[in-house]
Amino acid sequence: MTEPEKKFRWRRRRRRDCEPLCQARTVEELNRQNVQTIARMQEYSHRTRTVGDRVADGFARVVGSWTFLIVQSVLLALWIVLNIMAWWRHWDPYPFILLNLALSFQAAYATPIIMMSQNREARMAERRNQLDLQINLLAEQETTEILRLLRRLCEHHNIPMDDRAAIDLLTQKTKPEKLVEEIEKQAR
Repeated sequence: MTEPEKKFRWRRRRRRDCEPLCQARTVEELNRQNVQTIARMQEYSHRTRTVGDRVADGFARVVGSWTFLIVQSVLLALWIVLNIMAWWRHWDPYPFILLNLALSFQAAYATPIIMMSQNREARMAERRNQLDLQINLLAEQETTEILRLLRRLCEHHNIPMDDRAAIDLLTQKTKPEKLVEEIEKQAR
């Protein structure tokens, strides 16, 4: 395949990627497309989890449910009642040392597994935050450029601008690093 054919194919693919957005006729259609895009991103993230991630997520889902809490509470109450009221054999008398040991084992294993699931969720949230920041910065740059072009159009067609100082201020490029410095200075 020649170089011009490759470029044409790339352009055609890029245009095809844009088609749903270009074909949307209502805000509802655009919103539906955005929701579908986010769902595809989440589905991809869900599909690419490791076996350990899947096990940790499943364990956290089960242990973090009302069903688990209720079943565990019933079993603990049953254990205590049977050991207090037992007529012939107490397998775990009053300070319930065996029950404490079982609950300690459960906590010792449940805590790190749940933390693994939460850490994965935190990494995903951080990625979403990074994506959100990138999109916001891009939108700010686009808005600044649009304002600059509108100002030039007004100047070219001799259309008076009411608040020239505000327009000049808004058309300046935002420097994210300066904003970060200001935020950190205020946090101290």
